[in-house]
Amino acid sequence: MIHRLFSDLPTFKSLHLHSGLNVLLADKSPGATDRQTRNGAGKTSFVDLIHFLLGARSAPRSTFRLDPLKDSSFGMEFDLRGHNIVVRRSGADSARIQLEGVPPSWGVPEEVSNEAWKALLGPAMFGLPPADSGKAAPSFRELMAYFARRQLDGGFTAPTKSSSVQQTGSQQTAVTYLLGLDWSIPQEWQRVREQEASLKELKKASGEGPLSPILGSAATLRTQLALAEERARKLRGAIASFQVHAQYHELEKEASRLTRDLNGLVDDNALDRQRAEELRAAVVAEAPPTPPDLERLYEEIGVHLSSAVLRRFEELQAFHDSVVRNRSSYLKSELAALEHRVEERDRKKGELDQRRSEVMEILRSHGALEHFSKLQTELSRVEAEAETLRLRYSAAEALESSRVTMALERTRLLTRLGEDYREQENVLGRAIVAFEEISRSLYEDAGSLTIKATPNGPSFEIQIHGARSKGIQNMQIFCFDMMLMRLCTERGRGPGFLVHDSHLFDGVDERQVAKALQLGARLSDELGFQYIVTMNSDAVPRDLPPGFSLDRHVLPIRLTDATEDGGLFGIRFA
Repeated sequence: MIHRLFSDLPTFKSLHLHSGLNVLLADKSPGATDRQTRNGAGKTSFVDLIHFLLGARSAPRSTFRLDPLKDSSFGMEFDLRGHNIVVRRSGADSARIQLEGVPPSWGVPEEVSNEAWKALLGPAMFGLPPADSGKAAPSFRELMAYFARRQLDGGFTAPTKSSSVQQTGSQQTAVTYLLGLDWSIPQEWQRVREQEASLKELKKASGEGPLSPILGSAATLRTQLALAEERARKLRGAIASFQVHAQYHELEKEASRLTRDLNGLVDDNALDRQRAEELRAAVVAEAPPTPPDLERLYEEIGVHLSSAVLRRFEELQAFHDSVVRNRSSYLKSELAALEHRVEERDRKKGELDQRRSEVMEILRSHGALEHFSKLQTELSRVEAEAETLRLRYSAAEALESSRVTMALERTRLLTRLGEDYREQENVLGRAIVAFEEISRSLYEDAGSLTIKATPNGPSFEIQIHGARSKGIQNMQIFCFDMMLMRLCTERGRGPGFLVHDSHLFDGVDERQVAKALQLGARLSDELGFQYIVTMNSDAVPRDLPPGFSLDRHVLPIRLTDATEDGGLFGIRFA
């Protein structure tokens, strides 16, 4: 229960509240202009102030960090675990919280950080496990938002949502926790959704996006990995059998020189063999002409030789024969010399070829040190490539099997959720009956709350006849909030108060507004909680249910936007 709201800002209108129903009205004074609407009187700021003092984030553009207010301290006196606690906070130092009335047994100093304050409020108000327990329970702020909804956050869009940006997992977990069911199941469902979303993006990127050349298909990567591992195996074998020869390069040079020498010998032999064939032909062709041949030659040309001339020819014939014999002897000696040189070269070729074979055998069985280093470098590269392929293959395989895995996880969670609902039938029954009774107090045709397990987690379906109208949609929120308040109060959980901003009653039929106020007053008295409503004075129902008087619930402080000092803070600011 909130006892009072105060500030050291001189113009602030301190509010003293009481148990049961409290109605904070904003009046329209005669001096109000068209621009000075009652929406600027401070009703919404009243709700913001409660959140500010209960650990809400203080954004740079927060009301309490504006120049006219940032140096002022605001406070609230309220009940917390049976103790009267006073909390103070300012916009200028919003990270620090001042406390009074905290029992020494709690071990809490008079000044704490805002984070420590929220960590204290969670277990104290809602029985949340301590932050260091390792349990990822819903946060205090997630739960608190259901007990003081804010229009600016979209708190009046749907019964199960406390803000328009609240994720499905957050609302499922928060509502499940407030109903007293197993809240860890919707939390696990949210983790599955997040994994599915990540995998969906990854699949999209790997299929046709920037990761396509990086990941690839598991089948293709399996083939590439097998080939890379085989190359690495062969390189490791080559390195293991590799022998380094210190004179490897000298042997390479010798082998090259031997090859050049052999080629030179072959060329020289080819030339000498050709010359030998020519010499053999010349030896055979060396045959001098006989004298009768000469006589016949001269007769043919009409010349008759004397006997003296013929004798002279015989002498010349003898000389010529001698010349021919000498030339033939010379040619034969030249041919013999050529054949000998060829034989010598053949012998030399055999020696060089034998040495070259020895050198080449050494080169084949050994290697240079830098060649060995290159093999090691290549092995490192291939092994790194294989490891990269192995990781890509694992990622691609996990990606391709993720759909089945997620489907199995959803099935497991659905089974677990169904089992929890069967075990907690009494809890479900109390929530369903409470919602039906509250809605029946407002409408002849009672609404219904259906809680069921679905493949996407727990579902909370609320139906009230004519729910398409804005007014009835808002009354769904009213019934849902009252149901939560009832269940939490019975279990000793919650802040002990429920705040409804005037936006809740926008578009609601006047008769339903009157019934809602009467029901809120009755339930808060019966169950012992505080129900705070902010309203515009011209929205107060004229016809109230018999026996119900609103006047005794209206706070003595009334807000107005007709004057500069008529609002909650007593000043106007942008």
